[in-house]
Amino acid sequence: MIEGPPRDVETKRKLVKQFTKIFKEIYGYPEDFPHISIIIRENTPENVGANGELLVDRFKK
Repeated sequence: MIEGPPRDVETKRKLVKQFTKIFKEIYGYPEDFPHISIIIRENTPENVGANGELLVDRFKK
């Protein structure tokens, strides 16, 4: 699972393609291995906190 801010579909296509390629290389799977699942969970800055502060508030500074 990958979590991050919302992005357009083309960006997510690139992410899934590259992540799958790197995952297979590192784990030693052949290129034609048929099943690597990736779930993208999008989180808006008002729904994520870090160090006691919402990200939306940190971006305002």
